[in-house]
Amino acid sequence: MNTLLVGPPGETRRALHEALQRRQYAVTLVASADADLLHPVSPNVDLVVLCPPVSLEAIARIRAQCDRLLLLVVAPNASKQRIHAFFEADIDDCITTLSERSRLDVRLNAIEQYHATPAHRTLQGHAPTAAVAQAVVSDVSRRALSETELDVLMAYVAHVVPPLLDVDACKVLQYKPDAHSFTLRAGSGWPADMIGTTCIPYSYESTLSQAGYTLQADGPVVVTAPDTRDGFAFPPLLTDNGMRSGISVAIASSPEPFGVLGAHTRTERSFSDQEVFFLQALANVLAGAVEQWRTKQALQISEAKAQAILETTVDGIITIDARGHIESFNEAAEDIFGYEAREVIGENVRILMPDPYSEEHDSYIQSYHDTGRRQIIGIGREVTGQRKDGSTFPMDLAVSEVQRHDRTTFTGIVRDISERRRLEKEILSISEQERRRIGQDLHDGLGQMLTGTGLLLKNMADRLKKEGHPMADDAAEITDLVRDADQYARDLARGLTPVDLEASGLSEALRRLADNAKRLFDVSCSFEETGTTLVHNSQAATHLYRIAQEAVTNAVRHGNAEHLRLILAGSDRQVRLRIQDDGSGFDDAAAQNGGMGLSIMKYRARIMGGTFDVNSTLGEGATVTCTLPRTADHPN
Repeated sequence: MNTLLVGPPGETRRALHEALQRRQYAVTLVASADADLLHPVSPNVDLVVLCPPVSLEAIARIRAQCDRLLLLVVAPNASKQRIHAFFEADIDDCITTLSERSRLDVRLNAIEQYHATPAHRTLQGHAPTAAVAQAVVSDVSRRALSETELDVLMAYVAHVVPPLLDVDACKVLQYKPDAHSFTLRAGSGWPADMIGTTCIPYSYESTLSQAGYTLQADGPVVVTAPDTRDGFAFPPLLTDNGMRSGISVAIASSPEPFGVLGAHTRTERSFSDQEVFFLQALANVLAGAVEQWRTKQALQISEAKAQAILETTVDGIITIDARGHIESFNEAAEDIFGYEAREVIGENVRILMPDPYSEEHDSYIQSYHDTGRRQIIGIGREVTGQRKDGSTFPMDLAVSEVQRHDRTTFTGIVRDISERRRLEKEILSISEQERRRIGQDLHDGLGQMLTGTGLLLKNMADRLKKEGHPMADDAAEITDLVRDADQYARDLARGLTPVDLEASGLSEALRRLADNAKRLFDVSCSFEETGTTLVHNSQAATHLYRIAQEAVTNAVRHGNAEHLRLILAGSDRQVRLRIQDDGSGFDDAAAQNGGMGLSIMKYRARIMGGTFDVNSTLGEGATVTCTLPRTADHPN
């Protein structure tokens, strides 16, 4: 389409020029609407686009040269009266907002359709036959579907109705429930200063106004002469402007009517059914446009509220698509992970996870799509995140799934719990120090006393035996009991203070734990070691030892296990501890609502930055697994 783009260089002209070029229009730029620059307008021009500032004189000059070309005015934030003036000057369309590129493209697409079928021009002066009415209604419908601004659409309807119905004026009244009155939202044939300012009461004391009556009526209200009206009063808008007959129809949008569309004349005349149906059809189109506008307004308000929540919440909120690509990343997420939103939008969410979780994430999403089995969606859990600088941190993660039409998205709410973890570690550290103190006291205090007592008793028992004293056997028995008590105290001390963690590492402590289990519980318990299992962080090593200790105790006391395996496997990415038993096992419900021991094991795994998992089947034993990523194994 050959297009003349008129206006000074600036942001508005640039945006329009880009939009026109996207549609492959042949665009000629003109800096001003001065007569010298526009005269003569080439007969090959199909469309003239006027950018602000737009004068009515410029519109008149262009229209005088060629009344067949399309004339589009771009006037951001134009008032109702200004829009009315543009249509009175005989423009074809008006755009009052350029905020959305997609919306601008839709409007330009509609312009092409106007060019193909300019109904309001080719049909002026024709009687409103069925074909004429259908063409105009189709034109208005097309404009409504093209997201024409509501004020522009109503001004266009008010402009096109009078010549087609051969009336003097057209009005669009908007009902204001709070004020119980109507406002002249758009119109043609009225003084320009009345548009957007004139108010009409819903009723005059006990008598309804014509507009109020129309809203309550079951159908169109037709007045052929002032003395034929019944049940309502003419408002000053009509009487002061000499209107004597007309048609009024309700713009019956939901959830409440928008207002009234009316056509009026200063002469007394009747109206055919076809004319009434034509005006009702236009009102129906406006009602649909109003509903669309209300829906969009509600959506914008909802989005604004949601955006306000997103930007003010202390929790990070991240949305991803079905393939794991990040779609949104709020300010709190930027603070938590150290990325700016523009750096991560479109990237796979695994960049926010350390190994090995980042490599496992895509397979988890695929598994969920294939099986529907949830591991975190709708459940929530504690996981490890990775910042832009590569550092890791513990976080709470809750994920929800959202189905929108044929698209699936996931929303994750993230909370950095580093400070909470620090405090918890301090509490555990204090608890561990108290364990060590008690263990040391047992070892150095009670243990030494029992050892000394045992030596004295042994000497006494030996003397009594040499003397042939009748109490010699009793003394020997007491000596054995004291020796057993001494050994038990030392075993307790080692359990409270796994000194081997510092001396020979976690492996030696677990091997000793297996040996003690065999001796104390009379079960088969083996220890196996694979790969590089050295844990550099003594606190993490202690937690792993405590998890193994608790798992062994639970298996024997609650599961009646007879055979246990402790397996410690390591690589350059992680260390994994696994405890297997052949006990009675338990079901999933018991695993989810386990006792204090299970909760403490999970807690220890989380606090050192690892993961914890329990698999069990009734009658088939249980497997406890704790995995510590190397990223969390920092020397201390």
